[in-house]
Amino acid sequence: MQKIIPHLWFDKEAKEAAAFYTSIFPESAIGKTTVLRNTPSGDCDMVSFKLWNQEFMAISAGPYFNFNPSVSFIVNFDPLFFGPSETSSKEAREKMDMVWNKLSEGGQALMPLGEYPFSKHYGWVQDKYGLSWQLMLTDPEGEPRPPIIPALMFIGDNYGKAEEAINYYLSSFKDSKLGAIHRYGKGDEMGKEGTVMFADYMLENNWFAVMDSPGEHKFNFNEAVSFMVNCANQEELDDYWQKLSAVPAAEQCGWIKDKYALSWQITSAEIDEMLYNGTQEQADRVTQAFMPMKKLNLKVIKDAYEGVG
Repeated sequence: MQKIIPHLWFDKEAKEAAAFYTSIFPESAIGKTTVLRNTPSGDCDMVSFKLWNQEFMAISAGPYFNFNPSVSFIVNFDPLFFGPSETSSKEAREKMDMVWNKLSEGGQALMPLGEYPFSKHYGWVQDKYGLSWQLMLTDPEGEPRPPIIPALMFIGDNYGKAEEAINYYLSSFKDSKLGAIHRYGKGDEMGKEGTVMFADYMLENNWFAVMDSPGEHKFNFNEAVSFMVNCANQEELDDYWQKLSAVPAAEQCGWIKDKYALSWQITSAEIDEMLYNGTQEQADRVTQAFMPMKKLNLKVIKDAYEGVG
């Protein structure tokens, strides 16, 4: 299991959306499903799935949060993914166009598919569920990146803090490193000089991208997209909680917000195993154990799973 997994919050469509996405992207499949019963949102479907080998989680938990472009997913169509043949660039472009057309059905283009200074073939689309995707035909001469990378847009009160955030995350997570970083230059109308036009970085062997975006935006980070950190034990969970949690009022059921209001879930892969592999009765006990918690207590949750106490 990945150390950091994007988590998507839907009203009622988690299973439907997972089936839709896995039908579009290569090397994709539905994983496991379960139901969290008797939560404040009622009974909630949970589903795990992979898109181009990137693990995702989704939940149907009510109409409380909406996706917006502050968190999107870059999809790199690198010709090298399609083999060393002379036709690989054509195959990558054709596959990208197919994915674009599917994601566009019932959605809207935020940046039309076309040629841009940074890519010969690029487009930014918001799909029918509101989730945003940046599709890019990648230069095979560049440093390789995974096919799908979460991208964070720093706007509003966060504008100009992208580089600060990179350093904050690099210092908080293990197995981390900075990738590329490109800044706006003097006189650039698209952004203030020195702010981040685009950068990427790796946390726990998971790549992220980030950019500063000026102008008026009527959205920002919210719980619709969060990032699950699967900790190995209580000590590691405590450590990440202490480093990342910056909004006490947002602490609940393992969820936190960091200093930029980005949502994280500081949890454990062991809890997922209990929820997905145990009986419904065990899953119910686990759910009722962690619901009142702020920071998760793994021993108490495991005892509930085993029926102890």
